[in-house]
Amino acid sequence: MQAALNERLTRIGPGTPCGELMRRYWQPVALLDEFDPALDPRMAVRPLKAVRLLGQDLVLFRDEAGRWGLLDRDCPHRGADLAYARHEGDGLRCPFHGWKFDASGRCLETPAEPPVNGQPSTLCQRVRQRSYPLRQVAGVLFAYLGPEDQPLPALPAFDAFTAPASHRFAFKGLWHANWLQAFEVGIDPAHPSFLHRYLEDEDADPARAYGRQFRAASAGEVAGERWPMTRVMREFCSPEIQHAEVAPGLTRLTALRRLNDELTHVRVTHAAFPHTFVIPLSETLTITQLHVPVDDTHTYWYSFFTSFAGPLDQATMRAQRLAHISLPDYVPKNGRHNQWNFNPEEQRSRTYLGMGEEDINLHDQWAVESMGPIQDRTREHLGTSDKVIMANRRTLMKAIDTVEAGGTPPMVLAAEQAAGLQGPDTIDCIAPTEGWAAHWQAAAAAKRAGAAWLADATAAAAEQQPA
Repeated sequence: MQAALNERLTRIGPGTPCGELMRRYWQPVALLDEFDPALDPRMAVRPLKAVRLLGQDLVLFRDEAGRWGLLDRDCPHRGADLAYARHEGDGLRCPFHGWKFDASGRCLETPAEPPVNGQPSTLCQRVRQRSYPLRQVAGVLFAYLGPEDQPLPALPAFDAFTAPASHRFAFKGLWHANWLQAFEVGIDPAHPSFLHRYLEDEDADPARAYGRQFRAASAGEVAGERWPMTRVMREFCSPEIQHAEVAPGLTRLTALRRLNDELTHVRVTHAAFPHTFVIPLSETLTITQLHVPVDDTHTYWYSFFTSFAGPLDQATMRAQRLAHISLPDYVPKNGRHNQWNFNPEEQRSRTYLGMGEEDINLHDQWAVESMGPIQDRTREHLGTSDKVIMANRRTLMKAIDTVEAGGTPPMVLAAEQAAGLQGPDTIDCIAPTEGWAAHWQAAAAAKRAGAAWLADATAAAAEQQPA
């Protein structure tokens, strides 16, 4: 890849080609958990935090009426930092000269302005701080930083966004690298056989395996045995990879690992443009993960866990993940500063990577961050197993061109289009080599049939009310 094209695909600040594309989509800006005083005691006193999204510095807050506001961080008076504003219940007041703004960005007061002809100053009526639309979905606040003169798009009716609160859980983490290399690791069907390879199979203790990837058995049997995913990934490392667009911007990724003449392991995932993938976590859990650009060299991943069986033990899942990050900014405890906790003895005897067995996100973090802040794609050599990566880059290039030409890129959806994009189905299963496609579809349908909440359209609609 030429250096100029690499720049075009990775830079996301205001006015950049890819940045203009990214601003056509709803982007996660914070977990609701970030405003929970039990996790961040500061929020009991002052529910406000500075955030950075798509290279822009913003301030996010909740007022005393429960309204959310997302404003540009620099005060429109003389540019002072509103991350230090006084939270006065009905709005934020800049400590520099007392200008006050509500959640919509409306200027309420400019108290230092003198009267004019005996009448109060009307300057505040002519000032507005740029504010950005927000919506609350599945435990996450989404923001829209796109053009103000265009209709807001709708989020697809994916399972992760429509599941009831009892059956979903959201979490996030920060990586010190560009968004595109983060996403490309996630959609790569070949890498789990190496990056996430365990040299011994995991124990089957449900308490240890709960909510952790590649710990459970694959759906189906081999000669009467239920194989753990660790064994499937380890012993069959060269899958046949297929990809097909099932809707504009939604691609089904299939990895086939032929176990013997009669049986094939089928792993079906999906990639949703521009930076989302949906993968199976276990037979009844899926992960929907978004790779959100903070700026050119930092990315937050947001994971939505969805259960198609019973309610999730959210406290346990949260505690498992909080052990590996530092609050309040969800920064991993391991990283380049400590060689991602690399252990050569473990690499020899326990895992292919040597960076622990408990936190699978650390494996992906190393792959993403070790490429550098922005991967130099002029030096890479792609192979046949990278066909999904190449296809996604072509889609990204075309979408950037489309926005520059004034068109609508894929997955910028009207309400009716969004309502029709449900699922998407994912699965890890062992299927007959002949007829594997019909088998996995039947298995996925059975999983969905077992989820009573899927029939509750009211709950699905309630999750997507404006913030």
